[in-house]
Amino acid sequence: MDIAALLPQFGGVIWTVLAFVIALSVIVAIHEYGHYIVGRWSGIDADVFSLGFGPVLFSRTDKRGTQWQFALLPLGGYVKFRGDGNASGGKDEEAMSGLSEAERRRTMNGAPLWARAATVAAGPVFNFALSILIFTGIFMLRGDVTDPVQVGELRAVPSQNELRVGDELVAIQGRALPPFGEAEAFRALMDSLPQQENLDYTVIREGSERVVSGPYVYPPVATQIVPRSAADDAGFRPGDIITAVNGQEIFAFDQLKDAVEGSDGATLDLQVWRDGAYRELQLTPRRTDEPQPDGSFKAAYRMGIIGGMFFEPATEVIGPVQAFAAGVEQTGAIIRGSLSGLWHMITGAISTCNLSGPIGIAETSASMASQGTQSFIWFIAVLSTAVGLLNLFPIPVLDGGHLVFHAYEAVRGRPPSDKALRVMMAIGLTLLLSLMLFALTNDLFCP
Repeated sequence: MDIAALLPQFGGVIWTVLAFVIALSVIVAIHEYGHYIVGRWSGIDADVFSLGFGPVLFSRTDKRGTQWQFALLPLGGYVKFRGDGNASGGKDEEAMSGLSEAERRRTMNGAPLWARAATVAAGPVFNFALSILIFTGIFMLRGDVTDPVQVGELRAVPSQNELRVGDELVAIQGRALPPFGEAEAFRALMDSLPQQENLDYTVIREGSERVVSGPYVYPPVATQIVPRSAADDAGFRPGDIITAVNGQEIFAFDQLKDAVEGSDGATLDLQVWRDGAYRELQLTPRRTDEPQPDGSFKAAYRMGIIGGMFFEPATEVIGPVQAFAAGVEQTGAIIRGSLSGLWHMITGAISTCNLSGPIGIAETSASMASQGTQSFIWFIAVLSTAVGLLNLFPIPVLDGGHLVFHAYEAVRGRPPSDKALRVMMAIGLTLLLSLMLFALTNDLFCP
């Protein structure tokens, strides 16, 4: 039993807040620990390591003199290094003035440039590392589909299904099944199959070959629900099977896809099979900007359902090296997609409603958590990548802004003046608050 999937029953608002706080706290803790531990390795002492802001709920001081604390508002965190004026950095002139040279070396402002730059960069790097490690673990857990394809787990379906767990698939409708990894050949076979309720499957079972009847390979089943999508709002759940659209029976996911894309945004009456019973749901597809292989975006109507086969293929364990490479690629894909989406929003190619704020992130957290622990952990990895990337933007008050200041110091041989830093930090804070306000407005007013 997946405990995470049961928790939403205890209250929508409470669950949304709880899921958001858990996700954000994990990501912030890793980010700030990156700053802290690399600073410590670089010879910089930390006075405070805080999860949350505001009044302190709990704290303890370790033998190094660092105060570890939990604060009332769980909306971030910070590390205050020795000699910092506040949680955002800056210089405490009074504290710095009475220090010896050796003591100054153990402050952020008195440390060598390389130590300061490494400490600042460590936060985003640790976010990316968290994402890669999570993706690596999930890929190792999921494994690779066996070749030849075998039935690993059967989904509940409303149509006749004579296949069994362990069956090895040889052919469908008399057409030989290509290796699952050969995507184009596998898709060509799927396109050649008649879109009907049941198909003939040639399988090897207990050493002998036989022909059995089973559902269409890719029925209109919801294996996952996209958070904050039309399907999510309409009350769809993973495992739902859509059996009819506007009174017309369907048997293939492509039939559902065609109906949604051709709806022009009109509300659809859907018959859904769930837990052995039929029910009626209404859904209004939404116009969505989708990334294309060439980096552009294309608008299409979508309902927010991810499909799959009527069975889960059996898998085999993959090695840590292969899983790690896939984790790195997945993290890179998120970074590339985020930058592409941001650029297309700036140029007006896609709607700025694609930018979510804290409410949107909180709702997504709750939606992913309601779909199971693995989905929620996957979301944490995605959000960790996004937080790491955001912090690298060259905006004063963010890590990227501090790195720009360090680059200036490396080139000019001296840091910007304290007055210039204060002005730029004020500008950066204004930009960041404006961006947050804009994103919050999207959460409240975008469809």
